[in-house]
Amino acid sequence: MSCKLQAVLFIACFFSASVSAAPQNTLLIRQGYLLPMTANGQDQPSTDILIRNNQIVQIGKNLVAADAKIIDARGKYVMPGFVDAHNHLWVTTMRGQFRNKQGKFFPVSNKLAKKMQPDDIWLAIYSGSLELLQSGITTTGDFFDNIHGPAWGDAGFRALEKSGIRAIMYYGGPDKTTKRMIDLTHLAELKKQSTDRVQLGLGWRIPRDLSSQQNWAMRDKEYRFAVQHNLPIQVHVSGDARAMFDALIDRQYLSPSLTVIHASDALPQQLNALQKSGGGLVLTPVSEQRVGYGLTLLNHFQDVERQGLGIDGNALSGGANMFETLRTAALTESGKAKDETLPDARQLLALATRRSAESIGLGELTGTLEEGKRADIQIINPNTLNMAGFGGGDPAALIVYSAQPENVETVIVDGRIIKADGKLQGINLEEQLRATNASAKKLLEHSESQM
Repeated sequence: MSCKLQAVLFIACFFSASVSAAPQNTLLIRQGYLLPMTANGQDQPSTDILIRNNQIVQIGKNLVAADAKIIDARGKYVMPGFVDAHNHLWVTTMRGQFRNKQGKFFPVSNKLAKKMQPDDIWLAIYSGSLELLQSGITTTGDFFDNIHGPAWGDAGFRALEKSGIRAIMYYGGPDKTTKRMIDLTHLAELKKQSTDRVQLGLGWRIPRDLSSQQNWAMRDKEYRFAVQHNLPIQVHVSGDARAMFDALIDRQYLSPSLTVIHASDALPQQLNALQKSGGGLVLTPVSEQRVGYGLTLLNHFQDVERQGLGIDGNALSGGANMFETLRTAALTESGKAKDETLPDARQLLALATRRSAESIGLGELTGTLEEGKRADIQIINPNTLNMAGFGGGDPAALIVYSAQPENVETVIVDGRIIKADGKLQGINLEEQLRATNASAKKLLEHSESQM
């Protein structure tokens, strides 16, 4: 069976779950400059999008819908929402702690993680999701690897639901030691509650001691459970990346169900094995360089088709900013190659939308503007000083190199307006910030009091 057919079968099976109840509404986006981000699609200036409930039902000129709420997009760019293919939203309330007193990410986050209670988890993931949405990111692959018990898992799942974001919550263990098994019973319970907007997956880790057959047996049970229940799987390949990648290959874990994260030091033959398996790859350029994994060079990974970009922790990357992620990837590539024409800006936008969605198995739902897809959309307003001076032509480079989250004027997820006129809707932001900051302060105080 070909890897492409395997991937198609996996995705079809993954989305056999019941479709979530859609909001009953009709929206009409008028006369925007559409960047559909389909594989062979062309931009469509002055074009309308009609949305009914949670789907894009028509794209064209001069559309009419008497019952629609009108969104004026004249002079603005209408794109699919960005897809953050890998994140750790629970670290949101650790922002700014990874350089204080020479603090490093892994020791600091591991220490603070132990102090987090379910209410801390809820606040971190909820506020982190809002930050993603505000930045034009409509989908996240949230690798939740700080679940100390069912209450922690429930808190993370409910936070994603409440925020309005599209997500796969990759259910992980209580820490990064790999000594304790993931609560597969609770994972199965949460899966029953999932919809096509908030899905469940497995946040898998392979043994730290790659020679431990006992630990491999535990990890294998988790993997087989995920396959049996049609759950997508993400796994980190970092640190001793080459040995970890070889372990996945030798034990035949590469498959369309699996998305590999980072793989910064992967050899060409390892990446070739991933490609042949139909598996996915997610790169997180900002965080990978921040923690010292080395330079993330897109050209090194170009032969892996199912490939996307991630934030990898709003706090670790500094913010939920896909524009910064794109620029980091672009400047690293052009600087290393000493060629300012690399990489292609249009291909970068595809990597953050369509290809990111495909990398985590969501390409049938989101990542492009097409009739029948879910209405996950961002509208970018270039009528600002930081985007002024554009005389016309392909706007891809303008968006990649000049846009900022504040240029994202409107965000729609699953047909619901999340952000309008530059403001999140239905959110008491002052109250949310107060609660989030209080949780972060408490977390730090509890940790320092026991040092």
